[in-house]
Amino acid sequence: MPEPCLPIHDLTPFTLQDFPGKIACIVWFSGCNMRCPYCHNPDVVRGKSGRIKTSDVLSFLADRRGLLDGVVLSGGEATLYPGIADFAQTVKSMGFAVKLDTNGTRPRILRHLLDKGLLDYVALDYKAPACKFKAVTGIQDRKSFDASLALLCGQSAVPVEIRTTVHTDLTDKADLAAIIADLEKHEFRGQYFIQNFRLPPGGTLGRMPQPARSLSPDTIARPQGFDIAFRGFTNMPRK
Repeated sequence: MPEPCLPIHDLTPFTLQDFPGKIACIVWFSGCNMRCPYCHNPDVVRGKSGRIKTSDVLSFLADRRGLLDGVVLSGGEATLYPGIADFAQTVKSMGFAVKLDTNGTRPRILRHLLDKGLLDYVALDYKAPACKFKAVTGIQDRKSFDASLALLCGQSAVPVEIRTTVHTDLTDKADLAAIIADLEKHEFRGQYFIQNFRLPPGGTLGRMPQPARSLSPDTIARPQGFDIAFRGFTNMPRK
């Protein structure tokens, strides 16, 4: 049967950076329920339909057995795709590890994927503290994110990383302190990545400019119970 809607916007055939310890590809799912102004993937986020059939991606993976270790399900927001569990199951049955990149707004889907053993790694985007969640994401539904955060922090079967992209026109040191405190409250034990915004050549979803000021990693207080790593900063913290 033909697919009523092509869910996949694009396929990155090879990456060494996006799935820790794995040689992987990235499957980019169309559409997102957030509208973060600093988003680097406006075409993916706005997409109501993709360009690639899932069957074509599966054919690609069949040819890459023994060459790739894992598949990253990203977007957009992969959990919006109604067939995500079946897709992940098929990818797992082909012998690949599966990583999910998610904004955490579909906790029931996330729980289903975890309960069925369909995920080997999860990266959760923690966009902003509660007081700025709507301003940064464009949506009010913080409760769904909180449910996903509690779910991921409450299990130990699957490694989890949490990450925040910082554009200092939107979030600042106090916001990061609030996020770190929340992760401590949830007894998070993975790694927290703070990512510096870099203006991409094609611009962002909200046409954000380069930030007027920079964030110094040295000013971020270190938490109890988990590690912080920094991505994309030129002024890296002193040891």
